[in-house]
Amino acid sequence: MKKTTFLLFIIFWTLVSAAAVQAQIFNLKSPDNSIEVTVIIENDIRYSIKVDGKNVLDYSRISLAVDEKVLGKLPVVVQVIRDEHNEILKPVVAVKSSEIIDNYRSLEFVFKEKFRIEFRAYNEGIAYRFKTNFKDDIKIKSEEAAFRFSNDFMTYFPEETSFHSHNERYYKNYKISELTEEKFCSLPMLAEAENGVKLVITETDLTDYPGMWLKPSNGEFELSGTFPAYPKKVVQENDRSVKVVEREDYLAITKGKRTFPWRIVAIAKSDADLITNQLTYILATPSQINDPSWIRPGKVAWDWWNFNNVYGVDFNAGVNTQTYKYYIDFAAEYGIEYIIMDEGWYVLGDLSKIVPEINMDEITAYAKSKGVGVILWVVWKTLDDQLEESLAQFDRWGIKGIKVDFMQRDDQWMVNYYEKIARAAAEHRLLVDFHGSYKPAGLRRAFPNVITREGVRGLEHNKWADTQTPTHNVTIPFIRMLAGPMDYTPGAMVNAQPKNFHISWNRPMSLGTRCHQIAMYVVFESPLQMLADNPSNYIKENECTRFISKIPTVWDETKVLKAKIGEVVAIARRNGNNWYIGAMSNLDPRSIQVDFSFLPEGKYKIQIFQDGKNAHRYASDYKTLNGFVSKDDLFTVELAPGGGWAAILTPENK
Repeated sequence: MKKTTFLLFIIFWTLVSAAAVQAQIFNLKSPDNSIEVTVIIENDIRYSIKVDGKNVLDYSRISLAVDEKVLGKLPVVVQVIRDEHNEILKPVVAVKSSEIIDNYRSLEFVFKEKFRIEFRAYNEGIAYRFKTNFKDDIKIKSEEAAFRFSNDFMTYFPEETSFHSHNERYYKNYKISELTEEKFCSLPMLAEAENGVKLVITETDLTDYPGMWLKPSNGEFELSGTFPAYPKKVVQENDRSVKVVEREDYLAITKGKRTFPWRIVAIAKSDADLITNQLTYILATPSQINDPSWIRPGKVAWDWWNFNNVYGVDFNAGVNTQTYKYYIDFAAEYGIEYIIMDEGWYVLGDLSKIVPEINMDEITAYAKSKGVGVILWVVWKTLDDQLEESLAQFDRWGIKGIKVDFMQRDDQWMVNYYEKIARAAAEHRLLVDFHGSYKPAGLRRAFPNVITREGVRGLEHNKWADTQTPTHNVTIPFIRMLAGPMDYTPGAMVNAQPKNFHISWNRPMSLGTRCHQIAMYVVFESPLQMLADNPSNYIKENECTRFISKIPTVWDETKVLKAKIGEVVAIARRNGNNWYIGAMSNLDPRSIQVDFSFLPEGKYKIQIFQDGKNAHRYASDYKTLNGFVSKDDLFTVELAPGGGWAAILTPENK
């Protein structure tokens, strides 16, 4: 009996020892050595992250269920490839800068089971992705993407209620332990460690695959990816709402030989670093447009938000030819590159039927004579049903772009629809602004004509809610904007503090000061930037409008001067030789210092818009200043509640 027990003991420890030998541990550090990824491959695949030697992500499991097997279960490594890369990228559309540093170290595992996993470590975060190498198409049953945080971090959680969503959310603060099982969120999502390190979870290079969302999982302080399964049955409720009422038991059927979306953990030691993070662009597929020279960023005079409430004219305002010619005149006068014709120009459900009040040939010919481009709003489903004939008609009219609205999904079918429209629009030299959309996830690099998108809770919400606060406005630059451009649609000329704000669908206003709105044109990134208010208000507020019209929508360089999530943001951006500064506050009044040491040598003329003395009670109050500054100057800026400050700096000899 003793011999049997001893023999079993030997066998047990032999098996344990064999298992221990099978465990393989690999380390990967960022180029500056501040971020370390550790990958352990044993019965499964897990990874962890340290920042400056401190754990921020504990071992988190990843796998991909393909057909009847799970890639990542009992994996066998046959090769490990290490690499280092350093390159300067020059984006077609310079959202943050005209040059982007692409510098990383990588670790790629080749597995016997015909798949690979590549990890990359940047100074700005880490990313990983699966690659498969199967001959035939494959069915993705599920994906395991766990994020097991090292402690009970506070999150900025864009909570959702359904996969059918515009992804226009406020960020709720929950500790991970407070997230009950029914809660889930869209991306990006931010978690904050005790030492102030910020982790933003998002994805990029999303193609032929559903988008990732996050939900609490069984592990302590753990969130995991959740994905909308492929639609099995949809119901079209009206021209714009197509809801999934039944789903398949798989996420996607896709090519067997492919790369999958990058899972990103963007890492920032300061809030400012979140604003300059460009991983979602760097990791995306390079441009698929051979000649992108026709892609023209700019500003847009927008009709829908202001309800076409033009005044002081001798025609009836509304969705009609005279009103849009008025918009064109306004755009031409102020150097605005585009106007947009939003909902109402066609009979809903049929793009071939123009409403009788609109003469599209007259409008487009007039716009062309004035050097102004026309962008058309369309419902996605109607466009899909009439795609070829509609694009051909847009060609005949000389349309410059389309605003595609109300998709409200990111299952595999819908993700493929985005690429289909991007590709077709590029063939017709059309810009694309996706509304009712999921967050940016790499398509803007592959198809730079996808120049902006919504997927953000923007100014339109002031038409029906009093919750679109300055606090929200100084939160989104750190989280949503990390994913890519956001069509927030700034520019309200009627402004209010909370005590005198009221909801008006037809004559909307903004919460916060006039200068808060003006500063958005520098702070918020959108290469196609709307002017949301009506031309009559802009003409009345000529001084503000002239200032806004000078602000570019693309940037050669970005410097963050002040940054605290949900409290304050101040950004300096360069276009050519000129610098532009925007500063915004939440509802707390505050003083900040603007340090001009980022400037090159020499004097700069400065034109300033700042909150007026009484902006705390009359939010439209502002004051202008003109003078000179140099790199040795330091300004104290007083921001009213919900306040703003904006400046344009030009070299003295210009």
